[in-house]
Amino acid sequence: MIRVVLADDQSLVRAGFKALLDAQPDIAVAGEAADGEDAWRTVRELRPDVVLMDIRMPRLDGLAATRRITGAPDLGDVKVVMLTTFELDEYVFEAIRSGASGFLVKDTEPEELLRAVRAVVGGDALLSPGVTRRLIAEFAARSKEPAAAGSLAGLTDREREVMALVGIGLSNDEIARRLVVSPLTAKTHVSRTMVKLGARDRAQLVVMAYESGLVRPGWLG
Repeated sequence: MIRVVLADDQSLVRAGFKALLDAQPDIAVAGEAADGEDAWRTVRELRPDVVLMDIRMPRLDGLAATRRITGAPDLGDVKVVMLTTFELDEYVFEAIRSGASGFLVKDTEPEELLRAVRAVVGGDALLSPGVTRRLIAEFAARSKEPAAAGSLAGLTDREREVMALVGIGLSNDEIARRLVVSPLTAKTHVSRTMVKLGARDRAQLVVMAYESGLVRPGWLG
């Protein structure tokens, strides 16, 4: 059973998400929060699998709450998906840097929300359909100057290649086609790269690809 915490200051939004999620045989809403401080306390207490976190909330906003959660060593398995009103909300970029596994717009289709919850539990990054490459390009343009590539010294040439393809927004299937390998092999390379670099998930691997200088703005295929 996938346990979810809903963090949003609008009770109507929480109610709608809760009805949808609780109707699934493999998902249950374990708790709710109306602000960031409450979200932090609820996550500490319940240790859910996924947090659906609104960016704009009173007392403590979603970004700060996310940083607390992703920065807590004992909450390393908790995945945070940010909720936003606009696909390219300026805070989305900071959310990914803060350790969020991705984001969804609030008016997303029900099927997409369910897919998102299941996807992040499986270790996949989640970005709304059709905006992945656009989001990554904008993130790259805003990111800091590349750090020394020495941080990637432990990777094989193939793992660097795979990491670069993740960085430009390719899925495992797309990586497999590009490298002429099976999807399982591509997934294995991605997983090994994440383990070696200590990345929480695919979204953080994208950040590392840009911040190490392995991928730079404009390198989108």
